[in-house]
Amino acid sequence: MLKGRSVLLLVVCVGAGLQVAPAGSRRQTLPVSNEEPIPEVPLRPPNESSIPSGQLGDLIRLGRNIIINTPQYAAPYTGNALTCNDCHLKGGTVALASPLAGVTTLFPAYSARAGRVITIEDRLNECFVRSQNGKPLPDSSRDMIAMIAYMTWLSQGVPEGSTVAGRGLPRLKTPAHVDAKAGARLYAQRCSSCHGAAGQGVPGMFPPLWGPRSANDGAGISKAPKMAAFIKANMPPTAPGSLTVQAAFDVAAFADSHPRPRYNHAYDKF
Repeated sequence: MLKGRSVLLLVVCVGAGLQVAPAGSRRQTLPVSNEEPIPEVPLRPPNESSIPSGQLGDLIRLGRNIIINTPQYAAPYTGNALTCNDCHLKGGTVALASPLAGVTTLFPAYSARAGRVITIEDRLNECFVRSQNGKPLPDSSRDMIAMIAYMTWLSQGVPEGSTVAGRGLPRLKTPAHVDAKAGARLYAQRCSSCHGAAGQGVPGMFPPLWGPRSANDGAGISKAPKMAAFIKANMPPTAPGSLTVQAAFDVAAFADSHPRPRYNHAYDKF
């Protein structure tokens, strides 16, 4: 049985295999200046058959389950109907949908939002207190360790200090004029069949875009620029990339015009 700080481990890739190393062995891998580019490698998620057996494999599978169905597998720490998978598509394996492969190789890293160097645990908790509208996980909890194990398994073949092609979301230039009314019309035509006329989503299938079961107003994805970037690259699921930048911003502005939960500033350390 894994207990306490003794299980604060990081799975690291060694050749074709995997081993476990203490979290304290991790080192700063990002360039000193945020202006320096981060080297990229192709996004090549490993095959599920490469998950090892035993306790390590159990942790990786648990981490994947938490990412894909967060309210079920991390219920004590979630406060809405969203899953990590709603933004990190297909378990974090899709380019330009904030893939999770390669993320663990970039931490510790400086966070402009936090104004300090943060750990991967801090970054995951930032998502939980904002996008999940929940509360932070203890660094030594099995759920936290499992998510890091899964993300590090995804990062096989990504050297430290590097990242994968398609990391994050596309960078879009904000149009000169964003029209939420035009976004409302487009939402009714292209989005409401999945996310509902009132943005409530469908549990287990499509996330709510606003309202009490959505991300809180401290989440980056709740703001029009990031939401527009996600929409442009990934929506609608049947024809990703088919919307114009203007249309993506208009729809995002429409969604952003609705109420959502308030962020709890008690969690500003994240």
